[in-house]
Amino acid sequence: MPGRRRLRLVIGALSAAVVVCTTLPSSGRAQTAEGGGQALFEKRCGGCHAVDRDKEGPRLGGVYGRPAASAASFGYSEALKKSKITWNAETLDRWLTDPDKLVPGNDMSFHVEKPDERREIIAYLKQTSGK
Repeated sequence: MPGRRRLRLVIGALSAAVVVCTTLPSSGRAQTAEGGGQALFEKRCGGCHAVDRDKEGPRLGGVYGRPAASAASFGYSEALKKSKITWNAETLDRWLTDPDKLVPGNDMSFHVEKPDERREIIAYLKQTSGK
């Protein structure tokens, strides 16, 4: 009986490990900006933004390290033009958390609730900027 009990404990532990590993959120798995960040960007931001062209929102390739409202091809809100923000990890995180809190009167109403998703999107945007 002791052998059978130990076998059941081992099988139970392995089963639990499989469940945990297959149900971890994306932040718990090793993801790279290329995979996770790009996929999240496309999922969360892609409806209005692209990396290489303006859509409803401005192109975001190269945004990391760039002053806000500085892509000549896009018509930004006056509030964002006057913001004097340079996009970096901190300002992008604050923007994606609550655009209206960072720049009242801007034209973007969307936000990304989950901090791990914001981090991955920001890492991807940084990568597209070559920084």
